[in-house]
Amino acid sequence: MTSSAEPRKKSLVINAFVEMCSGHQSPGLWRHPADQSWRFNEVSHWVELAKLLEEAKFHGIFIADVLGGYDVYQGSLDPAIISGAQWPVNEPLAVVSAMAAVTKSIGFGVTVSTTYEQPYHLARRLSTTDHLSGGRLGWNVVTSYLDSAARNMGRTEQPQTDVYDGVSQHDDRYAQAEEYMRVMYKLFESSWRDDAVQRDAARDVYTDPALVRRIDHAGKFFNVPGPHLCQPSPQRTPLILQAGTSKSGKLFAAQHAEGIFVSAHAPAVLGATGAPSRVLALVTPILGNTEEEAQQKLADYRQYASHDGALALFGGWTGIDLSQYGDEEELREVESNAVRSTVTGYAKFSPGTKKWTKHTIAEHVSIGGNGPVIVGTPAQVADGLQTWVDEADVDGFNFAYTLFPQSFKDIIDLLLPELRRRGLFWEHYAVPGGAYRENLYREPGLKRSPPDHVSAKFRWVSGVSAEDHPVPN
Repeated sequence: MTSSAEPRKKSLVINAFVEMCSGHQSPGLWRHPADQSWRFNEVSHWVELAKLLEEAKFHGIFIADVLGGYDVYQGSLDPAIISGAQWPVNEPLAVVSAMAAVTKSIGFGVTVSTTYEQPYHLARRLSTTDHLSGGRLGWNVVTSYLDSAARNMGRTEQPQTDVYDGVSQHDDRYAQAEEYMRVMYKLFESSWRDDAVQRDAARDVYTDPALVRRIDHAGKFFNVPGPHLCQPSPQRTPLILQAGTSKSGKLFAAQHAEGIFVSAHAPAVLGATGAPSRVLALVTPILGNTEEEAQQKLADYRQYASHDGALALFGGWTGIDLSQYGDEEELREVESNAVRSTVTGYAKFSPGTKKWTKHTIAEHVSIGGNGPVIVGTPAQVADGLQTWVDEADVDGFNFAYTLFPQSFKDIIDLLLPELRRRGLFWEHYAVPGGAYRENLYREPGLKRSPPDHVSAKFRWVSGVSAEDHPVPN
């Protein structure tokens, strides 16, 4: 019998966390002589990564994205532009087909915003990529958060989630996102019957028009008559991922997400999630054969980290411009409630830091961004991951890098053998050559969303007439 004191074993879901930019969560590390993240414009860069991670049996590659620059710090884009803090950044969906062409099993989670994309157009792009990847596409549904993106999309600022006098001011972002998802499910699941494509040469019928229909969606935000331009892809609805942390975001995730990405500096911030979805935490591991070697790596990386780049990212994430404060000003004592509460949260989980200034924040954020950095031997890092599993009940991790691709090679060579030794990571894909959803759930045959997922009620299956299954509202 297993002792209650022993750590609970959970076979972990492991993704690589990247963006089509240099540095990503560790701005300035592109200057390190061993870093190759600046090659993000080269298709070979992404092809090599996909092959490397599939050989190691990573579940997926999660590609983050933003639609604007980080311009809160100093009221300017310059710090982000100079330091390369998620600038420049390319469109992520474009590279998935190239990665899929050289792999068979690894999944691809791609961030695309519902705030600035017409659903009819996006549905076509996602279905196309799901077809070309053999059903290995995940869609990280976001509503965007940068005002700089909103201004470039014809708005003055990003729609906010606010509560005044205890009364919720309806969050247009998530109201729009809810309607957006209904449109997408109608296009993915209800517009074509499973067997609509006949390819019947004898009858000279490629697709039966009786099995393709308009969705005639007319709503507050969208009017989409349809039908969908693409036939049903292997997953129909791509694996739905979500990373919202606001109250509205969490409610949205509970309704739609099959995988939820979280970022916090300590598991206590999250608590036990209790979510039915797979919950993955952001972690940046720095590994060495000895603790001393790992700490030396961290010290080396800090020489290249950009504090201005870190403060640019921090400004974008929080809306707080720390350039307004003095170099030695204790941020837990300033007048701004937003600054005090944000910095107090950082300080709570880094008790060794006595004084928190903007430079302390910059050092904290410059390696690993808004998630924890776990430094040590494979056993020490695995112990740190186990703490997250035990205290926050996460199902796996999005591993960010400091050096690209060396950080992933260290994970593969040092950490994964230790996790496998502990029974915490699989030896092989559950469904080699399967859909992303099959391998995430470890269920052969589960290409399409589970029966209890909201999208399932929209699905028009073979043998069912349109009259018996009208397009749901």
